[in-house]
Amino acid sequence: MGLLRNRDDAPEGRRFQMHEKLASIGDDAWIEDDAGERVFKVNGKALRARSTFILEDLDGREVAKIQEKKLSVRDRMNIERDGETIATVRKALVGIRARFSIDVEGGGDLKAHGNFLQHEYEIERDGDTVATVSKKWFRVRDTYGVQIAQGEDEALLLALTVAVDEMAGE
Repeated sequence: MGLLRNRDDAPEGRRFQMHEKLASIGDDAWIEDDAGERVFKVNGKALRARSTFILEDLDGREVAKIQEKKLSVRDRMNIERDGETIATVRKALVGIRARFSIDVEGGGDLKAHGNFLQHEYEIERDGDTVATVSKKWFRVRDTYGVQIAQGEDEALLLALTVAVDEMAGE
């Protein structure tokens, strides 16, 4: 494809190509790997009172549901798999910067920090980077990459990226 640039500070693993405004309600968008092959589809559910997105595999099977939780004290989105909440993303304002804490069911909680509006941030667990989000890897406008460390749950981390994208843009 030739659009991917090298970046030394990203974790070893697989890279995905995302598009800004990926998660527009009612719109569908594809997530591609670094070879330009479609890997997942984000299905934005229209006509709902709250933001809901379905991450589907190539066969159209739901691998994660990303759903905004209204009436909470802080902004929050849940990631569900097979009807069970597997992670909760919370937005925390610290001064003028936003951060996200991610409570993962069964432990291994995550934190996201960086420049969310510019799509330049990291997701960490216990100080180790498990995913890096960056626009620097692509020359295509309105496109950013997500590099996920080897052995990590790709569907979960991509769903978290969709949630953070939605919450950061609000």
